[in-house]
Amino acid sequence: MSRILAFDSGIGGLGVVARLRTLLPAVPIDYLADTAVFPYGEQPDALLRERIVRLLGHAITRLKPDVVVIACNTASTLALDSLRAAYAVPFVGCVPPIKWAADHTRTGTIGLLATRATVRRPYLHDLQMRFAPACTLLAHGARHLADMGEAAFRQIPPDPERLKAELAGLFGQPGGEHIDVVGIGCTHYTFVLDAMRTLGPADVTWLDPAPAVARQAARMLATCSFPLRETIPARAEQVLFTAMPADLDALLPGLDQMGYDASNIGFFDEDGAETPRKMTAP
Repeated sequence: MSRILAFDSGIGGLGVVARLRTLLPAVPIDYLADTAVFPYGEQPDALLRERIVRLLGHAITRLKPDVVVIACNTASTLALDSLRAAYAVPFVGCVPPIKWAADHTRTGTIGLLATRATVRRPYLHDLQMRFAPACTLLAHGARHLADMGEAAFRQIPPDPERLKAELAGLFGQPGGEHIDVVGIGCTHYTFVLDAMRTLGPADVTWLDPAPAVARQAARMLATCSFPLRETIPARAEQVLFTAMPADLDALLPGLDQMGYDASNIGFFDEDGAETPRKMTAP
């Protein structure tokens, strides 16, 4: 049986996991959240790149995935090339849906909500030049949306006024009234997407890349061969955190909905130890 490892800085990548469950219901999916330095969008690029490559190396050694899904826009835009150069396992990344937005716009003005790190990185400019050179791209680095997504996964709805303030950072820019398509450039935003649709301007199309990322992972897994997989002992799926959330009990209902057993939630030791210390949820 093949395995997938999904990686993010927090719970955002679980939106991709939900899609993978539908496409590949029989495939075990381990989940690693680098909560020790969440949110990624506020960290220096050099620190993050080195950390992501090192952390994923330890995870690949321990968990032995056949495909790794980097279900994080910041990590993908910063470290995907380095990961592919360092490790033989196939990687699927998650990048801002600029081409998708360009294909759907009628006004020629597209919007992007992402972390501040993604918005400032040259990668975004390169995507626009490649896939949407004729479009006006307005982007907003939303500092608080990832936190709202984390809270929403814990069944805490976003504060409408705070959410409106983040949306105003995009639609309130000069020319923002012409935006008719908005791409989601952070997987955490999946969990507040319905609220953004409700509070945002009418007649705006919102694009969530999670389904496309899951489909690409499924396609890549279908092309893999597993000559040694039968020699690897079967084990339960794991959810691992680099820093255990203080409110772990609030995460359990959402993790249960994703198909994860509370007894397999644990701490991922960053030093490369052979066996991560397990911490059973209450």
